[in-house]
Amino acid sequence: MNNHESLKPDIHKVLKKYDSKKDIIPALQDIQENFGFVSEENAESLAKKINSPLVDISGVVTFYNMFRLKPVGKYHIAICRGTACHVQNSEELLKYVEKKLKIKTGEITQDGRFSLEAVNCIGACAKAPAMMIHDKVYGQLTEKKIDAILDSMK
Repeated sequence: MNNHESLKPDIHKVLKKYDSKKDIIPALQDIQENFGFVSEENAESLAKKINSPLVDISGVVTFYNMFRLKPVGKYHIAICRGTACHVQNSEELLKYVEKKLKIKTGEITQDGRFSLEAVNCIGACAKAPAMMIHDKVYGQLTEKKIDAILDSMK
C-alpha cells in the first residue's frame, strides 16, 4: 500500500454509527463526504451494515441529485441552468467552461483537478448567472470572471 492509499478513509469506520434503514441518507452523505462519491462497493457495504437490500440504497442514491455515482475533481464546478441563470446566458457560459477545461458536462479533467456539471438551480437567482465550486457560490459571471476563478485554482 502506498502513502496515498493509506490516507483513504475506511468504509467500516465511516459506517460505524449507522445500524438501520432510517440511517440511509445520513450514511450516504457521510460516504460521499469521505470518498467524494458513492461507489457501488460502498453502497454494498452500507446495505450489509444496515441489513437492507442494495436496491433500497440504489433507489435513494439515484433519486436524490445530491448524491454522485462517479468521482469528481478536486474542484467540482456546478453551473446553474435555472430560469434566472438561463435568461442571463448560463448556457453560453457552460459551453465556455467546457471549452476552457476541454471536458464536457459530467466529465473530469485528465489531471483530476476539475469536474463539471450543469444543475437545475443552486438557489442564487439574485446572482445570476451563477456557479458553485463545492459550497462556494460565484455570481454575476462573465467569461473574464470565470477565467480569474479557474486560474486561481490551478
